[in-house]
Amino acid sequence: MRYKKLGKTGLSVSIIGFGAWGIGGGAYGPVDDDVSAEALLTAYEKGINFFDTADVYGDGHSEEMIGKALHHVRNSVALATKVGTFPHFGFDMPQDFSPNHIRSSIEHSLRRLRTDHIDLYQLHSPPGELLRQSDRIAETLGAMEALKKEGKVRHTGISTRSPEDGLFAARDLGVEVVQVNFNLIDHRAIENGLLTFCEKAGVGVIARTPFAFGFLTGKYSQGARFYPPDHRSNWPQEQIDCWAEAPHRFASLNADSRRTMSQLALLFCTAHDVVSTAIPGIMKSSEALENISAAALPPLTKEEILRISEIYQRNTFYVGRKSPSSGNSHSQKREAGDNENTASHTLHTALEG
Repeated sequence: MRYKKLGKTGLSVSIIGFGAWGIGGGAYGPVDDDVSAEALLTAYEKGINFFDTADVYGDGHSEEMIGKALHHVRNSVALATKVGTFPHFGFDMPQDFSPNHIRSSIEHSLRRLRTDHIDLYQLHSPPGELLRQSDRIAETLGAMEALKKEGKVRHTGISTRSPEDGLFAARDLGVEVVQVNFNLIDHRAIENGLLTFCEKAGVGVIARTPFAFGFLTGKYSQGARFYPPDHRSNWPQEQIDCWAEAPHRFASLNADSRRTMSQLALLFCTAHDVVSTAIPGIMKSSEALENISAAALPPLTKEEILRISEIYQRNTFYVGRKSPSSGNSHSQKREAGDNENTASHTLHTALEG
């Protein structure tokens, strides 16, 4: 495993982290606590030291699983969790980012994680409107800062709904860390300059959805069906089929190697120096081992990264959005990041752990 500093926080994090939404409950299909515990321990033993969860994942069960499995190695891991979103099914997210809720929630998270401090405490997909309302966001960030002064939180950040919100948070709010969607089929963090800005400013970047909700693993085919409580059952079949077909567009990149699609997806994220860690969802030890092995593979060449960019430019992977090369890039970014009424925006900003 390789490690990077997370922005200016001083935290040294594994370039492959552990996304813990799936182990909280049925959001990614059936889950078994014993299997989850084994996956957590395997990940730690093989070099993963960054574990990302949220109080809403399984209504706290994900945090409980991490606390139970890793409390004996607490000083050797970096724990990241999130606050502000309540349990829900669908894309309408009940939320509360008030200082009172933040102060109450941190106590519950600390108890479930069996720790006296959180290494990275993040606002969980706050609306873009909140980020841009100076008085309200100042109160919210002030509450987060107070937790730092009390020693309950070491560092703070925002897991943003879109790269546009991520850029605003990094540039205008001065956050330490942003967590954003970034993967083979979603380059918006490159297109809008977020990665470039964060690299220059020393803002930490966490790449979530590196597998695009599991579809970039190549394990799903067109016609795949999902059922509640799997959150992918919310999406139209047309979008599911589009994502299921996406790995075939990149298959030529693995033709002369033994890389899996999952490993290619992770290598793409970690090829960008400013990305400190990518956090694929992990539910089994076998998944942890496959992901971890990507860190030992040769990095992507400049030629491979260029080919990925060309494939991305020529194709569309979100229903309702044109391919990046087919029109005005500025209007496309607004469609993907700002238009609250488009299906593509809803799908882009869906949560991922």
